[in-house]
Amino acid sequence: MTWTTPPAETRRQLRVNRRSSRRWWAAAIVLLLIGAGFLSVGLFGHQNTLTDPAAAPTLASPPAAVKATPKPSAKPSAALARSVPVGLRIPAIGVAVSLSTLGLNPDRTVQVPTNYQQPGWFKLGPSPGQVGSAVILGHVDDRNGPAVFFRLGSLKTGDKVEVSLANGVLAHFVVNTVAMYLKTQFPAQQVYASHGYSALQLVTCGGQFDTQAGHYLSNVVAYTTLVSTTPAPTMAGSAG
Repeated sequence: MTWTTPPAETRRQLRVNRRSSRRWWAAAIVLLLIGAGFLSVGLFGHQNTLTDPAAAPTLASPPAAVKATPKPSAKPSAALARSVPVGLRIPAIGVAVSLSTLGLNPDRTVQVPTNYQQPGWFKLGPSPGQVGSAVILGHVDDRNGPAVFFRLGSLKTGDKVEVSLANGVLAHFVVNTVAMYLKTQFPAQQVYASHGYSALQLVTCGGQFDTQAGHYLSNVVAYTTLVSTTPAPTMAGSAG
């Protein structure tokens, strides 16, 4: 297996945007080095095998692939402090779930959620609302039917995405665009690198299902931008 290395410009951009967190960026650079290769062989690999290939669900309206870096569809909001995301809500597709956290496997590949109905936040990247690209990964289906991100590809520009943070803040995002890429052409730079504002990328599998390999041939990515925040509720009253 070979890895696709992102351009040197991407790595320089990562260092410039995140000087204050060297440990984080070291992990992010590793991710960029392995991301394209890992995703090219299947975001969820054999875990996504269906018992009946003919029944493999497909996206209702597969989005067209895009190559240019998606631009914000609304004015980005001020960035937030780092805080672990604990909940995700996407009203347009009926998603309202808690979030797990994902890291790297011993072989340095990105972990994927073990619960098909619960997405996971990649904790070595920014948290949702920080400057940079936060990434949440979720399954499209399993052998029992649709999973949490089954309808991710049907999102449209302007659809709302809300993330609850551990510090009590609610981060509000809007969808810029949704794109589908062959896993052999997965744009790791677009998905994981910072574009100078607070972005959140939602990733799942999609496209044609390869019955021999046991996984989908493409990835679906919903690109979103932070547009507003709801502060954490304050405690009513205080002891005198």
